Amino acid sequence: MSAEASSVAKPRKGVDFHVLGPLVALVALVVLGMSLNDQFLSSGNVTNVLARSAFIGIIAVGATFVITIGGLDLSVGSMAAFLAGVTIIILNALVPVLGIGWNTIIVGMAACLLLGLAAGFLNGILITVGRIEAFIVTLGTLGIFRSLVVWLADGGTLSLNFELREVYRPVYYGGVAGIAWPIIVFALVAIAGEIVMRKTAYGRHAAAVGSNAQVARYSAIHVDRVRLATYMLQGMLVGIATIMYVPRLGSASSTTGILWELEAIAAVIIGGTVLKGGFGRVWGTVVGVVILSLIDNILNLTDLVSPYLNGAIQGVIIILAVVLQRGRKGAA
Repeated sequence: MSAEASSVAKPRKGVDFHVLGPLVALVALVVLGMSLNDQFLSSGNVTNVLARSAFIGIIAVGATFVITIGGLDLSVGSMAAFLAGVTIIILNALVPVLGIGWNTIIVGMAACLLLGLAAGFLNGILITVGRIEAFIVTLGTLGIFRSLVVWLADGGTLSLNFELREVYRPVYYGGVAGIAWPIIVFALVAIAGEIVMRKTAYGRHAAAVGSNAQVARYSAIHVDRVRLATYMLQGMLVGIATIMYVPRLGSASSTTGILWELEAIAAVIIGGTVLKGGFGRVWGTVVGVVILSLIDNILNLTDLVSPYLNGAIQGVIIILAVVLQRGRKGAA
């Protein structure tokens, strides 16, 4: 285990910038936003930013584990669109049977979670049993899930029953003590993810697999089992994010979830998780998600740069974050 432990511990060197960098960037963005718009820190704007970022945040927690094991999942955005579309179809089909009420919604939620687990299992089994690179598998399922949504919607939009949507709306627009449910769920998922990453055998095994899969095997770690469980975890978290997303618009189409995979990966890398695997930081991912959301919000509130360039800015951030990671490794 010594080789594994030393390999996993390497990213902890140079802790100053590694730990403080994302936090410094977050504070700088808050100061910039305050100087550009008086309403930046208003309760309405803060709630809107956090609630809209919750979907990406929940998915990014799963992406933290996937990248920690040395994997990659490019399908999460398309998977979310597919889950949203199928969930809407199931909910509409249940209305004549179970009526307009929470019993219908709960069954739909359970179906969404099961579908997410199944989608994650599909990715994981192709990678572990099929011995296909994660990049290729998830690139393929990205196209599959997106095409299935287009087919199910017949090229248009799948819409939730209007009366049922009114019952479902509080899942996104409601909350406790002024805190929206998506924010609460995101916080709970992030806390649970950090505990699992730091305090459980699975978290340690995920880091060991990402650091050196062969050494992990010598250490009696079931590498394929860890990888499969991780992709299933990612699928389940996509399901949870979708459950929170459906009542927001009450619809799903071919554009649902566009670029979510880019945002999730960017948040993970900004937060300090090592791209090549071996070390993950869930709390850093949370900071990364908020940073990306604040950039989007600042672009929308000001005329500094067109908000249509948000994807380009995120791409630049990913490249810079990876370059900084490589720089830290070289310095170490």
